[in-house]
Amino acid sequence: MKLSVELTAATRPEWVQSVLADFPAFLQDHADCERKASAMALSFVAKYPDRFEIIPELIETGIEELQHFQQVYSHMARRGIPLAREMTEDPYIKALLNLCHTDPLRRFLDRLLLASMIECRGAERFRLVSQAMIGYYWDPTAEIRYGPTFGSPGETCGRRGHPQGAASREPVGTGSGHDVRARGRR
Repeated sequence: MKLSVELTAATRPEWVQSVLADFPAFLQDHADCERKASAMALSFVAKYPDRFEIIPELIETGIEELQHFQQVYSHMARRGIPLAREMTEDPYIKALLNLCHTDPLRRFLDRLLLASMIECRGAERFRLVSQAMIGYYWDPTAEIRYGPTFGSPGETCGRRGHPQGAASREPVGTGSGHDVRARGRR
Protein backbone atom coordinates (compact mmCIF):
# COMPACT_ATOMS: atom_id res chain seq x y z
CA MET A 1 0.00 0.00 0.00
CA LYS A 2 1.33 3.43 -0.94
CA LEU A 3 0.87 6.28 1.46
CA SER A 4 1.82 9.90 1.12
CA VAL A 5 2.92 12.45 3.66
CA GLU A 6 0.48 15.27 4.19
CA LEU A 7 2.23 18.62 4.41
CA THR A 8 0.63 20.71 7.11
CA ALA A 9 1.97 24.08 5.96
CA ALA A 10 1.97 25.49 2.46
CA THR A 11 4.87 27.17 0.73
CA ARG A 12 4.47 30.93 0.86
CA PRO A 13 3.66 32.75 -2.39
CA GLU A 14 6.89 34.77 -2.05
CA TRP A 15 8.84 31.61 -2.84
CA VAL A 16 7.38 31.49 -6.37
CA GLN A 17 8.35 35.12 -6.90
CA SER A 18 11.94 34.24 -5.93
CA VAL A 19 11.93 31.41 -8.46
CA LEU A 20 10.58 33.64 -11.21
CA ALA A 21 13.20 36.29 -10.39
CA ASP A 22 16.06 33.81 -10.90
CA PHE A 23 14.70 30.91 -12.92
CA PRO A 24 18.16 29.73 -14.09
CA ALA A 25 19.23 29.20 -10.45
CA PHE A 26 16.01 27.29 -9.82
CA LEU A 27 16.70 25.02 -12.79
CA GLN A 28 20.26 24.40 -11.61
CA ASP A 29 18.96 23.44 -8.18
CA HIS A 30 16.22 21.32 -9.77
CA ALA A 31 18.82 19.41 -11.78
CA ASP A 32 20.86 18.82 -8.61
CA CYS A 33 17.75 17.58 -6.80
CA GLU A 34 16.94 15.11 -9.56
CA ARG A 35 20.49 13.72 -9.47
CA LYS A 36 20.39 13.45 -5.68
CA ALA A 37 16.97 11.76 -5.70
CA SER A 38 18.20 9.19 -8.21
CA ALA A 39 21.33 8.54 -6.19
CA MET A 40 19.36 8.24 -2.96
CA ALA A 41 16.94 5.68 -4.40
CA LEU A 42 19.80 3.56 -5.69
CA SER A 43 21.73 3.96 -2.43
CA PHE A 44 18.73 2.47 -0.59
CA VAL A 45 19.01 -0.56 -2.87
CA ALA A 46 22.73 -0.88 -2.10
CA LYS A 47 22.37 -0.32 1.67
CA TYR A 48 19.27 -2.47 2.15
CA PRO A 49 19.51 -5.39 -0.33
CA ASP A 50 17.27 -7.51 1.92
CA ARG A 51 14.28 -5.16 1.41
CA PHE A 52 12.91 -7.21 -1.48
CA GLU A 53 9.45 -5.65 -1.25
CA ILE A 54 10.63 -2.17 -2.28
CA ILE A 55 13.72 -2.81 -4.40
CA PRO A 56 11.80 -2.83 -7.73
CA GLU A 57 10.15 0.52 -6.90
CA LEU A 58 13.45 2.02 -5.76
CA ILE A 59 15.19 0.95 -8.96
CA GLU A 60 12.34 2.39 -11.01
CA THR A 61 12.47 5.59 -8.99
CA GLY A 62 16.23 5.89 -9.46
CA ILE A 63 15.89 5.47 -13.22
CA GLU A 64 12.97 7.85 -13.53
CA GLU A 65 14.63 10.53 -11.41
CA LEU A 66 17.65 10.26 -13.70
CA GLN A 67 15.30 10.67 -16.66
CA HIS A 68 13.89 13.77 -14.97
CA PHE A 69 17.46 15.05 -14.64
CA GLN A 70 17.89 14.49 -18.37
CA GLN A 71 14.69 16.46 -19.07
CA VAL A 72 15.79 19.34 -16.83
CA TYR A 73 19.24 19.35 -18.41
CA SER A 74 17.72 19.45 -21.92
CA HIS A 75 15.53 22.35 -20.85
CA MET A 76 18.58 24.14 -19.45
CA ALA A 77 20.75 23.43 -22.51
CA ARG A 78 18.11 24.90 -24.85
CA ARG A 79 18.29 28.11 -22.83
CA GLY A 80 22.08 28.16 -22.47
CA ILE A 81 21.97 27.54 -18.71
CA PRO A 82 24.91 25.49 -17.42
CA LEU A 83 24.73 22.91 -14.67
CA ALA A 84 25.89 24.16 -11.29
CA ARG A 85 29.62 23.61 -10.83
CA GLU A 86 29.06 21.64 -7.64
CA MET A 87 26.17 20.21 -5.70
CA THR A 88 26.17 21.90 -2.34
CA GLU A 89 25.16 20.24 0.89
CA ASP A 90 21.79 21.36 2.15
CA PRO A 91 21.98 22.34 5.85
CA TYR A 92 18.25 21.79 6.36
CA ILE A 93 18.34 18.24 4.97
CA LYS A 94 21.50 17.55 6.95
CA ALA A 95 19.77 18.71 10.13
CA LEU A 96 16.78 16.46 9.41
CA LEU A 97 19.06 13.49 8.80
CA ASN A 98 20.69 14.18 12.17
CA LEU A 99 17.25 13.68 13.76
CA CYS A 100 17.01 10.16 12.37
CA HIS A 101 17.47 7.20 14.63
CA THR A 102 20.81 5.41 14.57
CA ASP A 103 19.67 1.80 14.77
CA PRO A 104 19.45 0.28 11.27
CA LEU A 105 15.71 -0.47 11.11
CA ARG A 106 14.45 2.85 12.43
CA ARG A 107 17.07 4.83 10.48
CA PHE A 108 15.89 3.09 7.30
CA LEU A 109 12.28 4.05 8.05
CA ASP A 110 13.23 7.60 9.02
CA ARG A 111 15.19 8.11 5.80
CA LEU A 112 12.33 6.80 3.68
CA LEU A 113 9.95 9.13 5.45
CA LEU A 114 12.27 12.11 4.96
CA ALA A 115 12.62 11.27 1.27
CA SER A 116 8.83 11.17 1.02
CA MET A 117 8.48 14.56 2.70
CA ILE A 118 11.09 16.10 0.42
CA GLU A 119 9.34 14.70 -2.66
CA CYS A 120 5.93 15.89 -1.48
CA ARG A 121 7.29 19.38 -0.85
CA GLY A 122 8.85 19.32 -4.31
CA ALA A 123 5.56 18.28 -5.90
CA GLU A 124 3.79 21.14 -4.14
CA ARG A 125 6.40 23.64 -5.29
CA PHE A 126 6.53 22.42 -8.88
CA ARG A 127 2.77 22.72 -9.04
CA LEU A 128 3.11 26.35 -7.90
CA VAL A 129 5.79 27.04 -10.50
CA SER A 130 3.80 25.39 -13.30
CA GLN A 131 0.76 27.49 -12.38
CA ALA A 132 2.88 30.65 -12.51
CA MET A 133 4.51 29.85 -15.86
CA ILE A 134 2.57 29.05 -18.99
CA GLY A 135 4.34 26.36 -21.00
CA TYR A 136 6.59 25.15 -18.19
CA TYR A 137 7.96 21.74 -19.10
CA TRP A 138 7.25 19.99 -15.80
CA ASP A 139 4.57 17.33 -15.43
CA PRO A 140 3.39 17.48 -11.79
CA THR A 141 2.12 13.90 -11.82
CA ALA A 142 5.70 12.69 -12.33
CA GLU A 143 6.85 14.22 -9.05
CA ILE A 144 3.74 13.47 -7.02
CA ARG A 145 4.06 9.72 -7.32
CA TYR A 146 7.48 9.55 -5.68
CA GLY A 147 6.46 10.76 -2.24
CA PRO A 148 4.47 7.57 -1.74
CA THR A 149 7.24 5.42 -3.23
CA PHE A 150 9.75 6.63 -0.69
CA GLY A 151 7.21 6.87 2.10
CA SER A 152 5.18 3.67 2.08
CA PRO A 153 7.62 1.55 4.14
CA GLY A 154 8.20 4.48 6.48
CA GLU A 155 4.62 5.03 7.55
CA THR A 156 5.28 3.77 11.06
CA CYS A 157 7.91 6.42 11.52
CA GLY A 158 5.32 9.19 11.28
CA ARG A 159 3.29 7.70 14.12
CA ARG A 160 6.12 8.46 16.52
CA GLY A 161 6.17 12.06 15.37
CA HIS A 162 9.90 11.82 14.67
CA PRO A 163 11.16 13.19 12.37
CA GLN A 164 7.91 13.81 10.50
CA GLY A 165 6.84 16.64 12.76
CA ALA A 166 10.09 18.46 12.17
CA ALA A 167 9.75 18.52 8.41
CA SER A 168 6.07 18.48 7.59
CA ARG A 169 4.96 21.42 9.71
CA GLU A 170 7.13 24.14 8.27
CA PRO A 171 7.99 24.39 4.62
CA VAL A 172 11.57 25.19 3.87
CA GLY A 173 12.78 28.01 1.74
CA THR A 174 9.80 30.20 2.51
CA GLY A 175 11.52 32.75 4.70
CA SER A 176 12.82 36.10 3.65
CA GLY A 177 15.64 36.40 1.20
CA HIS A 178 16.31 35.15 -2.28
CA ASP A 179 16.05 31.38 -2.22
CA VAL A 180 15.00 29.27 -5.18
CA ARG A 181 15.66 25.74 -4.01
CA ALA A 182 13.34 23.27 -5.61
CA ARG A 183 12.27 20.55 -3.25
CA GLY A 184 12.36 20.39 0.51
CA ARG A 185 15.29 22.70 0.52
CA ARG A 186 15.61 26.23 1.84
